[in-house]
Amino acid sequence: MQNQIQLPSLHYKGNVEKKMTLHIFLQIMGKVRLKMTPRKNHWWYITEYIGTTGFTTGPIPYKSSTEQFDITINVKKHQLEVNTSEGHSEHFPLHNSLTVASFYQNLMKMLQKVNISVSIVDVPFDLDIDKPFDEITEYHNYDQDYTHKLWKTMLWTSNVFKEFSGRFYGKTCPVHLYWHSMDLVVTRFSGHEAPPMPADARISDKDAYSHECISFGFWAGDENVPEPAFYSYTFPAPDGLEKETIKPTSAQWIDNNGSPMALLKYKDLVNTDDPREELLSFLESTYLAGAKKANWDIEKLKVPDLKEM
Repeated sequence: MQNQIQLPSLHYKGNVEKKMTLHIFLQIMGKVRLKMTPRKNHWWYITEYIGTTGFTTGPIPYKSSTEQFDITINVKKHQLEVNTSEGHSEHFPLHNSLTVASFYQNLMKMLQKVNISVSIVDVPFDLDIDKPFDEITEYHNYDQDYTHKLWKTMLWTSNVFKEFSGRFYGKTCPVHLYWHSMDLVVTRFSGHEAPPMPADARISDKDAYSHECISFGFWAGDENVPEPAFYSYTFPAPDGLEKETIKPTSAQWIDNNGSPMALLKYKDLVNTDDPREELLSFLESTYLAGAKKANWDIEKLKVPDLKEM
């Protein structure tokens, strides 16, 4: 059967600066959401989403929660947009010469223009950049083609993740984009607490991994895995997990800081006859591998077909 899905060709090599520029843009947007949104477990209140026009914060409350606004990187018009429930709409163009510093300054001015006041921690998180956003001029590589391809890939992935998410009765996070690492994620929870993390662990990790979970994601590549890929890991990692069989045959177990992580390279998926089924088989098989080894109640947590109810 011929592949009816035309997924974009996406590469890490040759796009490192483009990816980093977009990553920092998303961090700035995410930090606004972090500062203005009420706390929710596992940092779910700070995440971003893949929308119909691009990468978006989703609704953020303001004016004592009587109003909402959102911030969106519109990849069709290639502009940053701020829209409010009061009817205000502002934007500025995104282009290759726009520095991180200018992006940050323009966004802050735009928010002030629509009467939104916010002060964020104005340095990148976990990116080995130790200067504030308004001094970062070396990254100015917003690329229309790369950004659109990444959004289109994540849009498709988000839809498949949502389909997979609906098969589980237990606690599940929304399909969302973690801006600190720029990966699209969906996570399932067993309902049981995880062993306490070390006292000196980061607060972000303590809250994220307070309970047993199996996480699934997609990211655009990094120095360790220099190509786009899907992944899955179980926390805490049960003994022998890496010996479990996973699908498709191109998927593999790799070491991730001393724990097994399942990996499916995007390039191995994109040209298959049925990418959706291939991705679902990866998600299902890695879930079953982790749930089995961690002694989750698989049948109890499974959503049956309506005909079986």
